[in-house]
Amino acid sequence: MTGTVLIAYGSKYGSTADIAQRIAEVLTKEGMTVDVRSAADVTDLGRYDAVVLGAGLYAGRWHRDARRFAHRNRRALARRPVWLFSSGPLDASASERDIPPAPGVRRLARRIGARGHVTFGGRLEGDVEGRVARMIIKSGKGGDFRDFEQIAAWATTVAQDLMSDP
Repeated sequence: MTGTVLIAYGSKYGSTADIAQRIAEVLTKEGMTVDVRSAADVTDLGRYDAVVLGAGLYAGRWHRDARRFAHRNRRALARRPVWLFSSGPLDASASERDIPPAPGVRRLARRIGARGHVTFGGRLEGDVEGRVARMIIKSGKGGDFRDFEQIAAWATTVAQDLMSDP
């Protein structure tokens, strides 16, 4: 494939945006043209030939911007190669085993015919907003659990799949 890949994301604290950026670096290195944007900022998919859509998980649901993006663009997404990713577990579990998508993400994947989904570890550190997020930090359960080698390996499989597309 020689077209442009959109990597859209929903991110509250920037962790998922960092993951999207790492995926973009890998796809660019593989020779693809990539556009990384917040899902809230994308109004038209017309110029994109493939999409990688990801979001942080909050209480088992994707970030609102990614959910709205998917709803607005479901028909256009169904006509393109699409991969989905989630970020969120605040432990090493995502690096140790496959974590299935949250129910809403699973439904979306079926509706649009997504080629794959992966869950990456999340990050919650520093001065955060929200009572629950602050409680997690205070309890010592925060941290950075993203595995950038795992992210790069997954992005490489996406690139290989795209390169094998006519």
